[in-house]
Amino acid sequence: MGGVLIGSEAIATGALTEHQLRRWYRPLFRDVYVPKWDAPSLDDRILAAWLWSRRRAAVAGVAASALHGAQWVDADRPIELVAPSARPQSGLVVRNETLGDEEVTRVKGLPATTLARTAFDLGRHLPRGAALARLDALMRATPFSSEDVNLLAKRYRGARGMRRLRGVLPLVDGGAASPKETWLRLLFIDAGLPIPTTQIPIYDGWQFVALLDMGWEDYKVAAEYDGDQHRTDRRQFVKDINRLAKAQDLGWQVIRVVNEHRPDDVISRVYQALIRRGYRRDLR
Repeated sequence: MGGVLIGSEAIATGALTEHQLRRWYRPLFRDVYVPKWDAPSLDDRILAAWLWSRRRAAVAGVAASALHGAQWVDADRPIELVAPSARPQSGLVVRNETLGDEEVTRVKGLPATTLARTAFDLGRHLPRGAALARLDALMRATPFSSEDVNLLAKRYRGARGMRRLRGVLPLVDGGAASPKETWLRLLFIDAGLPIPTTQIPIYDGWQFVALLDMGWEDYKVAAEYDGDQHRTDRRQFVKDINRLAKAQDLGWQVIRVVNEHRPDDVISRVYQALIRRGYRRDLR
């Protein structure tokens, strides 16, 4: 992140001339520059956003979750800050919200919302499915306490998005290994199926043979989401075929899901598999 700088500061200190700044750098935010021929990383853009705030803001939301270690955050995603209101700026989301001193920590040298406050904001500000995917990713990277989040909900009882937060928080599961796995799990929950267990280890005696994305252990039914790596990584594709074959040899029925499958068909396939294994509750 050493290439990110405030242009006016660099000129004032003599680190760069105006000519050098124009020649070698390009603006990312107002008066914040990055090397002209470099593609800024997510960390670069987070630092640039904080510098844009004159070092007064706290990094929040999805950007804060990335600082805490959450995966699957694109480098070009708008950076969220908690700071006094400012003029609209492309690539930034600035929220003028109350933020207690104990709700800010330092991560990678930058002030950012704590794990609990980050989860609190993700659950309120994002649509339900996206909120759960981001909360799952945060829980997977750095487990947080739902009770701490609930304490913040009591403190900010009238804050926007509280109903959404209360609905999504009990569903958080750090076992989701991708946003699509979160989507699939939520699809089953919303269909009225029992909440699936994630990351189910399968053993043949004492020998570990497979780890299944999610499923229902009482019925030995599982669901696996096959992502793009099965098209691009032939070795992984073959490995997964062998892994699931071993699980099926041990009595598991595994339903494989890809992006092209219709949600209703996925639900129907899993429901019928559960029925054949003794499940008797109707879909909602």
